[in-house]
Amino acid sequence: MRGIKLIERFKSTQVHALNPPDTTVVNSTGSSSTAGQLKNHRVKFVRSKLKSNKASSVSAAKTLLPFGLPRTDLLEPPIEPHLKQIQLVETLADLYRRFETCLESEKSLICIEQYSFLSSLGDLKLLRSCLRAARQHAFDVHSKVVLSAWLRYERREDELASVLPMDCSRFILECPKAALVSGYNPNSIYDHCKCYQECTKSADAQISKGNECLTLEEDSDISFYVGNEEINCVRFKIAALSSPFKTMLYGSFMESKSYKINFSQNGISVEGMRAVDLYSRNRRVDLFSPEIVLELLSFANRFCCEEMKSACDIHLASLVSCIEDALVLIEYGLEERANVLVASCLQVLLRELPSSLYNPKVMKIFCSFEARERLASAGHASFFLYYFLSQVAMEENMVSNATVMLLERLKECATEKWQKALALHQLGCVLLERKEYRSALYCFEAATEAGHVYSLAGMARSRYKQGQQYLAYKLISSLISEYKAVGWMYQERSLYNVGKDKIADLNIATELDPTLLFPYKYRAVSKAEEKQTRAAISEIDRIIGFKLAPDCLELRAWFFIAIEDYGSALRDITVLLTLEPNYRMFNEQVSGDDLIGLLNHKVQQGSQADCWMQLYERWSSVDDIGSLAVIHQMLVNDPGKSLLRFRQSLLLLRLNCQKAAMRCLRLAHNLSSSEHEKLVYEGWILYDTGNREEALARAEKSILIQRSFEAFFLKAYTLADSSLDPESSSYVIQLLEEALRCPSDGLRKGQALNNLGTVYLDCGKLDQAANCYMNALEIKHTRAHQGLARVYLLRNQRKAAYDEMSKLIEKAHNNASAYEKRSEYCDREMAKNDLNMATKLDPLRTYPYRYRAAVLMDDQKETEAVEELSKAIAFKPDLQMLHLRAAFYESIGDLNSALCDCEAALCLDPNHMDTLDLYNRARDRATHPQENVRGMGS
Repeated sequence: MRGIKLIERFKSTQVHALNPPDTTVVNSTGSSSTAGQLKNHRVKFVRSKLKSNKASSVSAAKTLLPFGLPRTDLLEPPIEPHLKQIQLVETLADLYRRFETCLESEKSLICIEQYSFLSSLGDLKLLRSCLRAARQHAFDVHSKVVLSAWLRYERREDELASVLPMDCSRFILECPKAALVSGYNPNSIYDHCKCYQECTKSADAQISKGNECLTLEEDSDISFYVGNEEINCVRFKIAALSSPFKTMLYGSFMESKSYKINFSQNGISVEGMRAVDLYSRNRRVDLFSPEIVLELLSFANRFCCEEMKSACDIHLASLVSCIEDALVLIEYGLEERANVLVASCLQVLLRELPSSLYNPKVMKIFCSFEARERLASAGHASFFLYYFLSQVAMEENMVSNATVMLLERLKECATEKWQKALALHQLGCVLLERKEYRSALYCFEAATEAGHVYSLAGMARSRYKQGQQYLAYKLISSLISEYKAVGWMYQERSLYNVGKDKIADLNIATELDPTLLFPYKYRAVSKAEEKQTRAAISEIDRIIGFKLAPDCLELRAWFFIAIEDYGSALRDITVLLTLEPNYRMFNEQVSGDDLIGLLNHKVQQGSQADCWMQLYERWSSVDDIGSLAVIHQMLVNDPGKSLLRFRQSLLLLRLNCQKAAMRCLRLAHNLSSSEHEKLVYEGWILYDTGNREEALARAEKSILIQRSFEAFFLKAYTLADSSLDPESSSYVIQLLEEALRCPSDGLRKGQALNNLGTVYLDCGKLDQAANCYMNALEIKHTRAHQGLARVYLLRNQRKAAYDEMSKLIEKAHNNASAYEKRSEYCDREMAKNDLNMATKLDPLRTYPYRYRAAVLMDDQKETEAVEELSKAIAFKPDLQMLHLRAAFYESIGDLNSALCDCEAALCLDPNHMDTLDLYNRARDRATHPQENVRGMGS
């Protein structure tokens, strides 16, 4: 249900194209100003707008745009710090083949390699799946510690208010204690850990230290002296601690004949030696203070007491619970080569990310070459570790010294070509941002030599920044001529082109990859410079219509301010802040909240009742962006309202903004004052993260406390997520009917009626379904037109179904899906027109490509059918499209291509049964071609 960029800041979420401080401001007040004056201007600008008597001679639009609009000559896209493969499908297929044939110990690394190649797609679900698989197949403690912390970090937006970094999530893959146990169970991906059982253990097993000591004198037959103190021990038990002790006490050494041995020069205290004696008798270290256990650890290392060392190592590891503990104990662990202790300390430091990045002592452990060497000596310096650390560092601060140092360590840990390419390319991106262009060029060149073609874009940009525009142009042009064209190639070359050629490159880039933001932004700003602001807004609307990017919202808000449409500008900025609450406008000069405060003076604010009316209006017109803006205003009026945060999350999910949605859902939980509400929100979080059974349990527990609409709805929704048999469908219907009997508002009841209609429809109960949909429409749940159209279709009223979908298209603000669905109710030519419109409005919808390709295949235009799918797969390697193209390839006898597409699809979802069947069939045909020929002949 969810999907959003993993690392949005990598995608330049701010519009970094404002006039620099030392240049003349364009589209502003027309004055030239220095950096200091601009800073001054900002302060005056913020303060002056709080005054109601602003001089009327100054244009309000110009006052609200103190730094002017962006300029085309300063716009440029970022070089993305990801491995971007030109032949991604072939790369994924190769990964799948290698994963299926490699040793178990190699699978975890292949999963991380897959993660690195899929990062450029920004699909959060796919990336989490890669991390889960990597953790699932991790053998050693170090890898488990890093990967479980990484998984925890990636879903930090899901965490609730009371959850601490070291708390157990109750699942093995993220459990901090399970990570410290070597070995693996490949079937444990969704298993619960046993942490909750430990709290019920009886303390009766504890043995009194005093009682132990009472028995020590009875069988002692040897004494060790430490200073003037005598410690009585048992010879054979001390000898059993290690081979050196056995040789000393029973070999040819003089100690074997002695009953009193001076141990004063062996670096152990009296208390420490007493602890050695006690350990030799009962093999326990949990009776001692941490200081004594550390002394035992050192003693065990000195005298090769492996069992004692392991016991001390594990016990000390169990004591690490905070950064302060970790910083102290990791030094002992590194010095004594106590690998489990070091792992436990690392785990705490990693689970405190990103805040631990700002601790100089923590960075000292990770950043320097010497620090990496120390970690390596203890078995805790890996590519996994530094890959994770560098990702967090880049997300926090792309240009910090710590980021550079961590990437240097990542480069040192790289052994395979893809690892070297990744480390060098990311280091190049960071150095480019730091304006260290020569060093960046060197890194990009090295990454290219390691086989990463996309690093050529970094090389070109580095040369361009050094004034070598023609060389940059020539480099990208040669790239275009040598490889199959990809959207980013033309986007990059457009920077080094001029005039019509620049626009032509940008148009080709959009045609090849409509998800690239830069071409839309450049064309929009270009139109704004030509005083065609309405056309600029229309251009940026194209991308916002299917990809809600913060910097595009910011740009559109500026355009609205320029034409003094302050209501629309306010809407866009409030939605932007819903996505990124700390966003700063005007190249980070002014906070979004400040600008909202200024715009509020220009726009009449309604009461909470007015906002509810507006929300109904926006919701009924399927205007999700407008609805988000209204809810933002309602939260200003009532910031503690958990229900509003929940509504935010629902809208954000519709807009495919999973990270922001999970943050809002977490806030809804934290703000809720009732236990039954909190359980519902926890349930949705668990459902959205793949824990369906846990979500059901939360819903049921909430219902036991209080019967509520949301609890019944959650339970019904979760149960309906799987294939329903008649009995299950009947139960889901009962749950939705129970939900509708509970108090709620029309917005949610409309959704419940719509869902109820869908279940009735699946059960073949058309009259009941139609009744639900019409009731939903009466309370302005516009999406119910879609369900009603399906009822008409099943009644063989195709024209009525078409008309019903036409009503949805007329009402819906975002109607790409409506065009797509209406295509099912008309003839081929009209369907083609509707699907072309759906693709124009939202190129990420895959059904139109699959339909057009199927039509071409029916018309025996195999090449065109494959090309239709390939066009979309180039920027969206979707499972269904890969499966369909593989089927096309198989039908025309191109078995190698069919196998490649199947393998790529299975790399995305190894359990996709239709693709597995097709793959096995194609592989069988490829392996036994003669049998296939005979079969066709017969």
